[in-house]
Amino acid sequence: MANEQYQAVSVVDGVNGEESKTRSDTTSSARSNLWKALGPGILLSCAAIGGSHLVWSTRAGADFGWRLLGLILLANLLKFPFFLYGQRYTSATGESLLAGYRRHGVVFVWIFLLINILTGTINIAGVAMLSGALFTGYGWVGASVPHITIGLIALCALLLLLGHYKLLDSMAKVIIIVLALGTMVAVAFAVPGSRILTADIVAPDPWTWTSFAFLISLLGWMPAPVDLSAWSSLWIFSREKQTGHFATVKETSIDFYIGYVSAVFLAVMFVALGALVMFGSGESFSSSGIAFSKQLVNLYAATIGDWSRPLILTAAFFTMFSTTLTTLDGYPRSLAACCTLIGDLSAHRFRQIHNAWILLSAVAASLVVLFFVKNLIQFLTFAAVVSFVTMPVLAAINYKVMTGPNVPEEYRPGLILKFLSWSGMLFFVMMTAGYVYVTFFRGA
Repeated sequence: MANEQYQAVSVVDGVNGEESKTRSDTTSSARSNLWKALGPGILLSCAAIGGSHLVWSTRAGADFGWRLLGLILLANLLKFPFFLYGQRYTSATGESLLAGYRRHGVVFVWIFLLINILTGTINIAGVAMLSGALFTGYGWVGASVPHITIGLIALCALLLLLGHYKLLDSMAKVIIIVLALGTMVAVAFAVPGSRILTADIVAPDPWTWTSFAFLISLLGWMPAPVDLSAWSSLWIFSREKQTGHFATVKETSIDFYIGYVSAVFLAVMFVALGALVMFGSGESFSSSGIAFSKQLVNLYAATIGDWSRPLILTAAFFTMFSTTLTTLDGYPRSLAACCTLIGDLSAHRFRQIHNAWILLSAVAASLVVLFFVKNLIQFLTFAAVVSFVTMPVLAAINYKVMTGPNVPEEYRPGLILKFLSWSGMLFFVMMTAGYVYVTFFRGA
């Protein structure tokens, strides 16, 4: 009897031990798979934290204090569903967002292709110009900003042709952490002596037709153009090839939220930096690339200390360099996917077409920089405006694809996402109409 009791206890202990081991292995496997899934959403954040943050968020704080913070948060909220759909659609269906475009009609792929040929060249040239302007902070006097910029574009193209996705993934995580820490430290040091907190300064009114063009520029790249949603969708397959794991909907959601929240948080930090340091000082950002980059670095150095100048310059430069690298991969990648889908080409042709688009995009962006750019801020403004006015079209297509019959019911937009999606599309259309009115009719 005692022996039977012992055997029974042993069996129970054995089962419990096995269950505990299974749970432990499952938890370890889940963590491992989540780590393997992390990347596309963070890369998207790395692409976003460039011109929209370093230029537009900082200028918003410097020119208007805190008055545009609500609009920046609203823009991030209303764009949120359309970026989320890029990764969610792929993890839910096993196909890229652009394949979803093709499923609803090849005309949507053509629309995306034509928009991206225009915005891709402009945006690559814009972020590369800012990288080149920042690089001059190291004292390089052997070449002009356009020539330095073309050199950086060529370097990015070479790195992508040799290193592909793995290089992008490795750089993104490090750069975001370094920039976030540096910005938080700068904001913390800026608070005690800030004019906006210690003086009675009235911020100018941004809600005027005169300021409308600036608002559109701010919204165009805040946190990024909507066409970047196709990049994170395609990067999921690159991440799978790198790790051997295809991310689940839950895993891609976590990856997306980490990246998107990081981008929103840093947008707020850059607004704070502009408001705390430059607002009320009587200074304004220069339209010259070199002067603007110096002012940007001075924002940090004035609060942390002059000793930090080399570190801040390096962090800012590598932030913009990584954005240039990411855009020079993302736009050609999505263009290559469009060509593959339109031509019904086999998957192995994708890599060849992707490499060709990298070279074509690098050459086109270099020509823009060399022949058409004299004023950095004006050029970045043009790039941001083009991104904004094309946004309603891409947002509508993303929503159509995500609500398609091939998407499992549980992964289609719920009530909240539907509300945000329709609110966002309506907001984008109204703001675009306002921009058209200001540009073409108000001054007539």
